[in-house]
Amino acid sequence: MEEYSEKIREISKQLLAEGRVEMIIGFARGSVPMMNEPLIAVTAEEVEKLVWDSNCGINLTNYLTGRREKIGIVAKGCDSRNIVTHIIENKIRRDQLFIIGVPCRGMIDRRKIIAMFDMEIHEVVEDKDQIVVKGAGFEKTLNKKDVLQGNCAICLHRNPVIHDALIGDRVEEQKDVDRYVDVRRIEALSPEEKGRHFENLLKPCLRCYACRNACPLCYCPTCFVDEHRPQWVGKSQDPADVATFHFLRAFHCAGRCTDCGACERACPVGIEVRQFTKKLEKDCLELFTWEAGMSLDERPPLDVYRPEDPDGFIR
Repeated sequence: MEEYSEKIREISKQLLAEGRVEMIIGFARGSVPMMNEPLIAVTAEEVEKLVWDSNCGINLTNYLTGRREKIGIVAKGCDSRNIVTHIIENKIRRDQLFIIGVPCRGMIDRRKIIAMFDMEIHEVVEDKDQIVVKGAGFEKTLNKKDVLQGNCAICLHRNPVIHDALIGDRVEEQKDVDRYVDVRRIEALSPEEKGRHFENLLKPCLRCYACRNACPLCYCPTCFVDEHRPQWVGKSQDPADVATFHFLRAFHCAGRCTDCGACERACPVGIEVRQFTKKLEKDCLELFTWEAGMSLDERPPLDVYRPEDPDGFIR
């Protein structure tokens, strides 16, 4: 993916040199394998640190909320859809942004790869559709499609929906992908089975709020879990309090979530928190034919009223 990195650097240097932006938000190589980190570059020297590969899973839209500067930002498909949501919700203006679009073939799941090896991984190299994992005394080549993040494996919008420059040819979008097979499996459970399922799912939760902090949609000045006048939810590890946090956070994302996977990627104990938001995503698609962040001209369905909305029980 070095050609992508070079193109990002080239565009970024030009934007800064011409004064069209005040900063570039992109990725730099992380201090450990498979963990690239966000970088805000304001000089040509800092731009040289910008990279792109399959370890750029963090959603950079998080760094746009409420900013006033002119900004260049690197965005893959899901990032661009969150940028659309930010613009619609007045968290950033379109004329502030120069969007460097990246056609994406998916991000790799570092947890999957780490689980395959008993020894420490020193280096992970990407070679087209293969991932080469290296350590002390071993080297193994993996197929990238086998180690993709869960959200990337079922993504139908890999190309940016809005951009000012595209750094490569558009990739072919995936077809015949069943995005909601796991949701339907949970829907088919009895109420008691559903209760046990989510109780077991949330048992490891530490209430660290990494999922919330990584989510580009969670930008309330004060989160409901931090309120104390009134206190909406307890702050203990009581299962009811833990479940309340996760369910309410998911509902706050209803009609807005792009399934970028930032929440699951950030969770230190590996909880599949997308199980909450994917159900609501499925409902919005089936009830309103709605996918978040696909157009600047439409607001989320829960944000507007239409007489034809499927709410017969109100009438």
